Amino acid sequence: MAESETLRTDVLVVGAGPSGLMAANVLAKLGVDAIIADGKHGPTRESRALVVQARSMELYDQLGLADRVVAERAEAVGAVLAFRHRVLGRVPLREFGRGTTPFPEITVLEQSRNERILVDGLTARGLEVQWGLRLVAIERGAASVTAVFERVPDDTGSSGAGDGPATVHIEARYLIGADGAHSAVRELSGIRFEGVTNEHTFFVADALGATGLVDGHVNIRMAPDDLLLSFPMGEPGHARILGVVRDADLAGGGQLPERLVRSRIARGFTVGYRSSTWFATYRLHHRVAERFREGRCFLVGDAAHIHSPVGGQGMNTGLQDAHNLACALADVLVCRMPDRRLDRYEAERRPVARRLVATTDRLFGLVTADSALTRFIRGRAIPALGPAAVRVLPRVIGGRRLFGFLSQTRIRYRMSPEPPTRSQARDDVVGKRLPYTGADPSNFDALRSMRWQVHGYGAPADLVHRVAERLGTEAHVFPPAAGGRLRSDRLYLVRPDGFVAAEASVAAGRRAGRDAVPARFREQLDG
Repeated sequence: MAESETLRTDVLVVGAGPSGLMAANVLAKLGVDAIIADGKHGPTRESRALVVQARSMELYDQLGLADRVVAERAEAVGAVLAFRHRVLGRVPLREFGRGTTPFPEITVLEQSRNERILVDGLTARGLEVQWGLRLVAIERGAASVTAVFERVPDDTGSSGAGDGPATVHIEARYLIGADGAHSAVRELSGIRFEGVTNEHTFFVADALGATGLVDGHVNIRMAPDDLLLSFPMGEPGHARILGVVRDADLAGGGQLPERLVRSRIARGFTVGYRSSTWFATYRLHHRVAERFREGRCFLVGDAAHIHSPVGGQGMNTGLQDAHNLACALADVLVCRMPDRRLDRYEAERRPVARRLVATTDRLFGLVTADSALTRFIRGRAIPALGPAAVRVLPRVIGGRRLFGFLSQTRIRYRMSPEPPTRSQARDDVVGKRLPYTGADPSNFDALRSMRWQVHGYGAPADLVHRVAERLGTEAHVFPPAAGGRLRSDRLYLVRPDGFVAAEASVAAGRRAGRDAVPARFREQLDG
């Protein structure tokens, strides 16, 4: 066996979980030369993360993978709040999402199946994952970074590489660390992982033959001293069940017998199940990397942030990290934007991770705390006020706003150094995901090309095309959009990731003349 070999590429992705596979798919679609490597010998087998939010479905749609996800998913039409076994009310999240996105449902598809879909997407684009390569060192140069890998034997003792070398060097212009919570890229880059560990232990069971739950819904069950969450997983009676482990439950060695869980949830919530395909206990961590970039190395997904499973946000945040960064890398490597374009990745995605960790920390702390106040809330306040709260709160908060937060369709990035005014923050579309018109054809169909675009909604078609031609972008003309968010007297510059980078008035576009473009558009395309 040869001692080593050296490969070269533009972008190296370390880690073939959902985030790494999303990054590799986007890079391949956008024509970036990339290699993806992982120390495992195939996709994850356990179900793990479960919920695919609407924004992530939109990313799958850009890659041409949404139809397969829809075909394989389980759909949750809403959430049910209950005290013990008594249903207090239902929240129809799907109804709140109508008109906001092509994918208003809560999509339930376990991580292992997400990974297989993404691996198949890569294969269709001619890119294969380099399995069985474990990162051991990073060597940094002025214009590149070299990752050193060791081949990992599989269960049979084979590295899966035949007579391949024991050590592989991959030299790349940029490196993406998508290698999970124990990221070697993060450790080798000297980036601290700041945060805390939740005081509680939790259990998770992928249950077969489950009874006592409302099928097709997310179930949220409360008791004075307990909590149970469940997610539908397709066939009736197939559900993901999660709960809190109390210290008194643990056997010698800190292990939780599954029989004890089944007895407790049957007694406390009248919920049972025949068997499980996966049962585990775990501690929750809430951490965010102190920075998402170190020179030519970047962090995405669990390598950059980890948090509680409340709201099904973790895998989705990682998918969107990867999508954002891969689009930025393509801007630099294919569109020849300056390297400073990559600074926007941390500026945009780290605040999202920090807000998410802070929000889930507060929410999970509230629902799992074991104090007199929280026992009163769970045991008295929720049974008494829950039915009214389920009916009223979505109207007070705004059902669409609630859906937007959960689905991650309300994220906003700052596109200029100046903070937006209050009216801009409320009404403007700049820095936000392009509003969905819902028309036929949909304006989201245009996003599948994943190119910079100029959009007009009732704006003069000749102006839209002339500005796009001068910028070297695509032009898309649509009829006036209902609702007023996309105005007929505006032109919009849309990034490949679907976010509105800038807007300009039709009048300003006219004044710019035939040989010029709105200044804000040029600023964005100059990185």
